[in-house]
Amino acid sequence: MSFTRAELESFRDAEVADLIGPGCRLLFVGINPGLWTAATGAHFARPGNRFYPALLAAGIIERPIDPTTGMSDADRDHLIERGVGITNLAPRATAKADELTGEELAVGAERLRTVVRDTTPRVVAVAGITAYRTAFGERAAKKGKQPRDLEGAELWLVPNPSGLNAHETVATLAASYREAAIKAGIISG
Repeated sequence: MSFTRAELESFRDAEVADLIGPGCRLLFVGINPGLWTAATGAHFARPGNRFYPALLAAGIIERPIDPTTGMSDADRDHLIERGVGITNLAPRATAKADELTGEELAVGAERLRTVVRDTTPRVVAVAGITAYRTAFGERAAKKGKQPRDLEGAELWLVPNPSGLNAHETVATLAASYREAAIKAGIISG
C-alpha cells in the first residue's frame, strides 16, 4: 500500500482510536498519530517505524506485526492478549510531532491521566521524552523509570521509535522497552 502526499494530507487532524484491552499491563504512549497511522488506523504504522520490530526483539510480542497497511484483528488480539496497550499524548494526526502546540500536549497529559485511571496498567511507557517534558512540565526528565508514578502506574520514559530519532536502533529501543515490560510483568527478567 502506498499513499500520495495529497492522500496523506487528507488525514491531517484525524484521530486514531486507542488500542487498550482489558488486563492492559503495559501502556505505550506515542506523541501523536502520524498521517500514515491515521490513514491506516494502526498505531506506529509508517514504513520504517521501529516500534513493532523493537517489541519483537524485546520479547514483548511473540511474532512479527507489520501495520503498514493497517492492523489485522489477529495482530490487535495478540497485543491485547500480551497485555500491551497503545495510546497517544495528543490525538490529532500531523505530519510531524513538532506541529503540536505545548497547550495540546498539556491537554494530552490530562487525557492520559484519565486513560491510566480508567485502564489501570502496571506500567506506562511514554515514547517521546521531549514531548513528555512539555506535556507534564518536567523539564529535567530523563530516559528510564521516573521517580513519580502516573495515577498509580509506574512511569517510564522510553525513546521514540520514529526513524527521525536516528541515534536509536531496534536493539537500543528493544532494551528500553524490555525494561518497562519486565516491570509490567509482560516478560521475565
